[in-house]
Amino acid sequence: MGVAPVRWGILSTARIGHRLVEGAANTHTAEIVAVASRDAARARAFADGHGIARAHGSYDALLADPEVDAVYVPLPNSMHVEWTKRALEAGKHVLCEKPMDRRPAQVERAFAVAQKAGLILSEAFMWRHNPQTARLRELLDDGAIGEVRLVRAAFSFMLDREVDVRLDPALHGGALMDVGCYAVSGARFVVGSEPLRATAEVVTGPTGVDMRLTAMLRFGGDVVATIDCGLDLTSRSELEVAGTQGRIVLRDPWHCVEPGIVVERGYEREVVDVAVADSYALELADMAAAIGGEREPLLGRADAVGQARVIQALYRSAREGYAAPVG
Repeated sequence: MGVAPVRWGILSTARIGHRLVEGAANTHTAEIVAVASRDAARARAFADGHGIARAHGSYDALLADPEVDAVYVPLPNSMHVEWTKRALEAGKHVLCEKPMDRRPAQVERAFAVAQKAGLILSEAFMWRHNPQTARLRELLDDGAIGEVRLVRAAFSFMLDREVDVRLDPALHGGALMDVGCYAVSGARFVVGSEPLRATAEVVTGPTGVDMRLTAMLRFGGDVVATIDCGLDLTSRSELEVAGTQGRIVLRDPWHCVEPGIVVERGYEREVVDVAVADSYALELADMAAAIGGEREPLLGRADAVGQARVIQALYRSAREGYAAPVG
């Protein structure tokens, strides 16, 4: 029978919203019906450019729109939880852009509101919905490289603007919050459990945010993950898993634009092709299935809280100069 299309509103005209609109066009489970901005003209321009019916000149106006079932929150990091809770309190399901927050208690509060209201809340790590990620899980579970011993995850790019929300500490900017959270998510996904402690070193930029961060996560079973990220480095997108019998390398783990998995066992090298798929469309389809009562969302409370706990521990370690416990 299938699920009914979810009517979505986008809370801001941030650039990432364009990808959600494209994703909605590639699935029958979602329809973008409204967009909001604090600037009515900007909202109207975004709506006209994407064929969206309604443009609201305030975020509150979108939350009051009775034709909106669910809200996508791509606001600056520091505003995620506040507007997620407001949307939930207005009776809307929420897909909150990553990272939901760097404070686990805030993430817990958002999910408590969702639970009380009987609504779906999920953190938007789109890469987790891609078939490439599912294939990686299958390979690991099938013992393709034996026991996992080491994970290496990296994500960086050169941010060449002097004024950007990612450079504003008041908006919870920084490399870890912007791209490093993918590396954290990747390590946690591969190992399949939460790390015990975290050790991090940062290079701080002139505005006070972390421009580069390198860290180690120690998991149970003597599994170690190294992660690094940067806003002042060349573009890098890497995920490597090393085990007792080989290693797996993903050449495009986060964007999944050019998916492909390489499995190496000694001199033997296997390329596992993965079909190209729209991660945003799959993310929206997952939300529709959860909203329709078919299943729980792929990324729920436990994953979002776990993610925030690791980020909090990494910042604590960088600040205090020692390994910080996670949790």
